[in-house]
Amino acid sequence: MGNAVALKEWASAIKALEAGKQIFIMRKGGIIEETRDFQVQSHDFLLYPTYEHQRRELLKEAYRGVIDETLANWSAEDTHVTITSYARLIEDIEIMEQERLNQLFPFHIWTENFTEERLKWKRKNPLHIMLLRVYRLKQPITIPIEQAYMGCKSWIQLGNEAPGDDGLEPVLNDEQFAAQLAEIKRVLT
Repeated sequence: MGNAVALKEWASAIKALEAGKQIFIMRKGGIIEETRDFQVQSHDFLLYPTYEHQRRELLKEAYRGVIDETLANWSAEDTHVTITSYARLIEDIEIMEQERLNQLFPFHIWTENFTEERLKWKRKNPLHIMLLRVYRLKQPITIPIEQAYMGCKSWIQLGNEAPGDDGLEPVLNDEQFAAQLAEIKRVLT
């Protein structure tokens, strides 16, 4: 199988993905990305939850409680992290215009202000809308937090094996996923 690749994402966004509330995440690039802008490094990856930069006011009101849920058992002194989901990249859509980004507002948990700021940051770079097919791990993975996982970077290499398909359970069934995907593609055309 080989070592697993993981994409770091807010724990609250991972919860929304796992609940089928949204099927994409947005990326511009971490502060210390090697290329200074975001690159897709893998089409299959674990979702590594992060807690430090989550802010309640950046989520729509209906989802703000999710941050509290994710922080309930978290501490900055934690030595281990539990990974509960896996994703397959279906499509990476690059967005440069605010109008196109606004079309996606009903399909995610973030506030308009947050998405607007993400688009404006590093203005010459596109905002990546990563459409994902998300799976729950039948057996969550708890791993030690290593120094290499820290910092503002998107991708990390884990020492663990990547899970096999038999260890994955789709969050949405094929029909539900296809319907959400079709609706997002429709509003973006």
